[in-house]
Amino acid sequence: MFTNKISVLKIVEDTTVDGPGFRTSIYAAGCEHGCKGCHNPESWEISNGKWMDIDEILKIIESNFLAQVSFSGGDPLFQPEAFTELARRIKLETQKNIWCYTGFTFQKILRNPKLSAILPYIDVLVDGQFIEKKKVANLPFVGSSNQRIINVKESLKANKIVEWKNPFLF
Repeated sequence: MFTNKISVLKIVEDTTVDGPGFRTSIYAAGCEHGCKGCHNPESWEISNGKWMDIDEILKIIESNFLAQVSFSGGDPLFQPEAFTELARRIKLETQKNIWCYTGFTFQKILRNPKLSAILPYIDVLVDGQFIEKKKVANLPFVGSSNQRIINVKESLKANKIVEWKNPFLF
């Protein structure tokens, strides 16, 4: 059932850890993956978040002209309809670049119509659960080496996973 509210653990403005450049990161409350060693276990319970209207979140995103957007958590895809609507509105109203972090794999998302509805609005998907045994400190934008940074638009066009290429690295 669609709601125009999202349970948000926190919103961090001007962060540089959830994708390239300055970003406004929306940390969703709610996650059932239960990854051992999760850096944000307080986000697992959806009730730990504050219910915010999509319009209210959009105002925060629009207030920073330069910052792009990241969805993290928790797992934004545990609130798929609301995050899909937020992503749609961001693209329609701001044209900002959107990264989405999720414990679901790209393949699983593609097989689920509720989850895959967000894909047309997402530029980059960081997929896969955090695996403590595969934790890495030297890879940018991921917590464990099994996680992939996927160029969503190119992957959908090619019908296969196309990894995101950092334009700032040669």
